[in-house]
Amino acid sequence: MILGGARSGKSSEAERRLTLLADGAGRPGDALYVATGGRRDGDADWAERVRRHRERRPDSWATAETADVAAVLRGATRPVLVDCLTLWLTAMMDEAGAWDDKAWYGGGEQKLAARFDELEDAWRAATVPVLAVSNEVGLGIVPESAAVRRFRDEQGRLNQRIAAASEAVVLMVAGIAMAVK
Repeated sequence: MILGGARSGKSSEAERRLTLLADGAGRPGDALYVATGGRRDGDADWAERVRRHRERRPDSWATAETADVAAVLRGATRPVLVDCLTLWLTAMMDEAGAWDDKAWYGGGEQKLAARFDELEDAWRAATVPVLAVSNEVGLGIVPESAAVRRFRDEQGRLNQRIAAASEAVVLMVAGIAMAVK
């Protein structure tokens, strides 16, 4: 698991490590990149970010654009990089109605918890090396709105669960990888 703030070098470090894992497994270049961000029509900045990520990846890597990360992990036959868990969480919170208090307390919280369980179970059961990028969002100020505080809190809970299930955890700070676990 590779954690860090915005523009800390998380994705580049994860891509470097995935290349080493694929090569070390005797399958040079054979890896799966799972993009969880989805498409954002009309957002030029988002399109540019996606383009830069695509250009960095070797042509030999397969790409899956999906939020169903658990299913990908259950069927994976080569090293996997999930980029990123923060965008995955956003999709899961959308699905659970987490931005609306009534929907959240009316069953959304349980829906999200079930998705966390599903992801953690698939993570622990993976038979191939798996890397994930995730944002560390709890180091700043307390957000003003309940929905944003909810997101920050759930990101922290998700990070804790995946970190506990991971053999190694790295924190990226200013492009420098620091071993946490």
